[in-house]
Parts: sequence; C-alpha cells; structure tokens
Amino acid sequence: MTIDVLIVDDDELIRVGLRAIVDAQPDLRVVGEAADGAEVPSLVARLRPRVVLMDVRMPAIDGIQATRRLLAASADPPRVLVVTTFANDEYVYAALRAGASGFLLKRARPAEVVEAIRVVAAGESLLFPAAIRRLAGAYGGRGGDGLRAARLTEREGEVLRLMAAGLSNPEIADRLVVGVETVKTHVGNVLAKLGVRDRTQAVIAAYESGFVVPTG
Repeated sequence: MTIDVLIVDDDELIRVGLRAIVDAQPDLRVVGEAADGAEVPSLVARLRPRVVLMDVRMPAIDGIQATRRLLAASADPPRVLVVTTFANDEYVYAALRAGASGFLLKRARPAEVVEAIRVVAAGESLLFPAAIRRLAGAYGGRGGDGLRAARLTEREGEVLRLMAAGLSNPEIADRLVVGVETVKTHVGNVLAKLGVRDRTQAVIAAYESGFVVPTG
C-alpha cells in the first residue's frame, strides 16, 4: 500500500529535497506541498495523506498551531512528523505536546526520513528517548497528580516507564518476562486510560505529570 505524504515547509529547497527523498521510494508518494501551516487543514481534507512532514517554525501558522488544529479538526487525522533544525528546541517539545508522533532533523539522512515515515504510518511513534528526556527536563511541566486519575495498574505503570525509556514491545516483553501480545494489551490500556493516541503522547503525559522524572 502506498503511503501518501504531505510536505509543509516555508523553505522551497527543503520541500524539493524531501519530495525527492519520498518519491524515490516505491511505497511512498508526495501528494501535496504547503508553505505555511494555514494551508494544512484544507489540503489534508482534500488529499487525505497518511503522514504530514511539518516544519516546526513557519511565519504565519507554525507547526505547533497547525498540528493542534489538524488533530482537533478530524476524527482520523494523519500522523504528524515535525521537521526541525534543532532537536533541543522548545518548539519541538510543544509540537509533541500538541500531538505530533515524532520529529526529524532537517539534516537527517534520506534513509532515516524514509524509515520515520514508514514507522509513523504503521501507527507507531518515533521515539528518541534521550532527546525527549532532555526536552522534558528543559521545557516540561512539573505539576499534575502523577497520573493517579488514570488509575493505571502496577503493571501498566511499569510498561509506561519502560516506554519512556524507549523500549519496544518485544524489549518490554523480555524485561517483564511476558508475551509480546500481553505487552500490546498493556500498552493499549495505557493509551486508553491516558486519553492519548500513541506512545509519544503517553510518554509526554508521564513526564508532564511527574510520573516519570527526567534525569541526565
């Protein structure tokens, strides 16, 4: 199945480069481009991309506002990958809080761009645990009730902490000595109880509430 991609960046050279990378793959296809976040809702409604490559800094409507509006406007929105120059950037963290599934550096290698698109299109999150930990330490909130209202079980709490450490489902299964399907069930329960749609949002919620404390 072909993965349709929308590219949103105010720099034409960046758009041209990303289009070349995406269209070179047999399973990926650029269906549209935009130079500003204001164009995103209408383009998404018309083109129905599965993934949006979203520049985080744009002059009128930036990637944070565009991501927030996009997710609020659709019951089944596309996955958003933030494209940024700097990983340790408050804008990146704000975009992740707004609902982006992950981020890419503009200097990423073509193979990394392609893999990131495929990962988020498959419904997974592109987690960089060390980077998100640094971002949470620098820009995250410190309030909240430690997710007590979510009523996570002890095992679900363990799974969330391991997700925050960047472990995949098979790695979590090995750590907890359970089956992968059991881990998938726990992950699904965590997402449902937190009211989030992917692992990135669950990890952000864990940091924001103080359930997981950034270190290092």
